[in-house]
Amino acid sequence: MISSYDLSTPNPSIRGKETGRDTSIDTMRGIAILMVVGIHSLPQPLDPHWETLVDAALRPSVPIFLFVSGYLTALSGRVPLWKRIKVVLIPYVFAFIAAYIYMALHNPAMNHHIPVVIARFALAYAFVYYYVFVYIGCVIGLWIIMRVSRIFEKDSNQPLVILLMLAIAIGLTVGSYLDPLMNHLGFPNSLVEEVRLRDIPFWLSFASLGMLTGTSVDRASFHHMRTLIAGTAVVAYLVYAAVRLFNVGDAAEYDSMAFFCYSALFCFVLFDLRPNISFLAMIGSGSYFIYLWHIFVVMILRDHSSLHEFNAVADFAATYLAATSISIGALFAIRFSLPPRFSRWLGA
Repeated sequence: MISSYDLSTPNPSIRGKETGRDTSIDTMRGIAILMVVGIHSLPQPLDPHWETLVDAALRPSVPIFLFVSGYLTALSGRVPLWKRIKVVLIPYVFAFIAAYIYMALHNPAMNHHIPVVIARFALAYAFVYYYVFVYIGCVIGLWIIMRVSRIFEKDSNQPLVILLMLAIAIGLTVGSYLDPLMNHLGFPNSLVEEVRLRDIPFWLSFASLGMLTGTSVDRASFHHMRTLIAGTAVVAYLVYAAVRLFNVGDAAEYDSMAFFCYSALFCFVLFDLRPNISFLAMIGSGSYFIYLWHIFVVMILRDHSSLHEFNAVADFAATYLAATSISIGALFAIRFSLPPRFSRWLGA
């Protein structure tokens, strides 16, 4: 969702030479942000089976962003830590203030004590902004991995590869046992779910997978195996959807082995297809703006419209159309009307 990045030559062995934006990467981001809006446009709770099937299909959206971030990090060979954090935090401050005002207007009994406000900001307890600090956590994780790898590497990138594989293994392990541990310790389910959304070691596994791909995998290998990868991705989706539909084992939307398997393969499919669609690339370059601000459209429609009186399909379609068209229109309007610095402050 972050719109700016450093991109070097497509050869992973050559680092540090910046070129322009990669429109295929931005296209992947454009696809991912449209999936995010789709998830948030679905009526809640997800009662009918079709809603769960659609929700499950769209869930690789966040992994795509993290995979791309890791992949671009591998190509550039560096993690500009403060720059990435600043690019995320400044727009989040503006969006959080707007979200806080919206919530306060709709909840006269809202607690405004300073420690509570700080906790809401730091834990992203406003709308759907948990991803902001997930991304920051993953950036810090990649920065640590690269710093540690340079202690061991000389003329080989093998220490980096090993560390990335360890990060994936640790992330999957934490994802598998975090919630059982918290349940065993007696934490309430609501807190467990909030912690799982922010399970940074698990999310880091997607960024590590992207970085591992950019470091050691030849794109031609994906091309030769595209049928197998695509077929396996379909099977993985069916498994993930079935796990959620029939509540088999860990049926969480996020933070599960089934989710990781489907999302990782979905990322591989997009990575192999190398989509290059100008309009989607334009959307993808401003995906962080759309992420931060589309939810206002969704919330206003839910709080102040009668869409919920229609059937679920009509509700979803109308909400999705409004959220995408208004947020994309706002993105282009801001880019063409405001100075670049102010546009960046809003995430555009």
